[in-house]
Amino acid sequence: MPLHAVEIPELWMPHPLRVNPHLPGLRAESETWAREMGMLDAGDGRSDRRPIWTQTQFRAMTVDLLTAWTLPDAGPAALRLNHRFNIWALAWDDYFAHAFKRTSDLQGAHDFTARLHAFLRPEEGARLPDPVNAVERGIADLQRHLFPPRLNHWRQEFCRALARYIDAGVEELANSRSGRVPHLIDYAPFRRDSFAAHTAPYSVELATGARIPERIRHSRTVRGLTAAFMDVMGLANDIASYEREVHEEHDVNNLVVVLGTSLGIPLREAVPASVHLVNSRMRDFEQLREEDVPLLARRAGLSHDERAELDTWLGGACSFLSGLHAWYTGAPRYVPTEQPFPEQRRPAPASADDWFGRGAGRHTPTPPSAVGLGLDAEP
Repeated sequence: MPLHAVEIPELWMPHPLRVNPHLPGLRAESETWAREMGMLDAGDGRSDRRPIWTQTQFRAMTVDLLTAWTLPDAGPAALRLNHRFNIWALAWDDYFAHAFKRTSDLQGAHDFTARLHAFLRPEEGARLPDPVNAVERGIADLQRHLFPPRLNHWRQEFCRALARYIDAGVEELANSRSGRVPHLIDYAPFRRDSFAAHTAPYSVELATGARIPERIRHSRTVRGLTAAFMDVMGLANDIASYEREVHEEHDVNNLVVVLGTSLGIPLREAVPASVHLVNSRMRDFEQLREEDVPLLARRAGLSHDERAELDTWLGGACSFLSGLHAWYTGAPRYVPTEQPFPEQRRPAPASADDWFGRGAGRHTPTPPSAVGLGLDAEP
């Protein structure tokens, strides 16, 4: 049964959509970079590069909107860097799906991933292999720019997150080949890996210039907050991409499939249950952000400057979730359309309402009670 045949409750997003004022310059710059990396068809007939996308496919993904919506407060340099990372992550995803998932080539996926690990070197000035495809060229280029001095502390953690991201692709393929549907209890932490969600706190820090104070960063409360933050991202994506992943790629690694199989319920029940589960994690994030984290900050005796920095980071995280929500519910990658992507519908820097015509930036009402399946923070 296709997803559109099921009545779907609304995904809850309590934060309004904001748009980075530097959006207008992103598209041309990103197309140039994607061509240089070999991701985008250059139209020059070169036989040594096999592009991942045509220009039409690339523009339809609206990665510039994704970046400008998720990081509304980023300066031009930070916005451009995160935009290239978003392009690279989607390039890896589409390349992997086309080359290995759709051909069920598990050995090829292992070989590709093993080579890619050699590019995830956290040491400053590490010598990288010579790249042989667009995905390798992209990550090799990014490694030279991802860690400016103020983000140098991210070297180990970011590369580890990317390693988990690409390894999860192989595990997803193995699951699909064997027909093994992950159990719901295991799926949420696995989805954080397969969505590269562990890199999102870096993106928020890159955009806002603010860090979670070190004194509380490893506390149970903050770990719970970031786990909920990452779950909303990845699990909501499963609902948005269900048709493409399950019907086109025959993927079993999707929340709707996982929840339906784990609970033994049909699709017509699994879809709304999945939405309620995502809404439940959004409520968890909100409660931790509004109540538990401020209480922790007081108990930890954070200074005025530390609390201001924490508030700035939390605001950036809210914007990140709002931007992803807007992209899932409006981008042609998830909402197929017969019409070419109309330039005049792109949002003006000051507002996003013109883009959707249905109030994407509005506050939505509190969702109904969720199914309460207990996807808590990692211990």
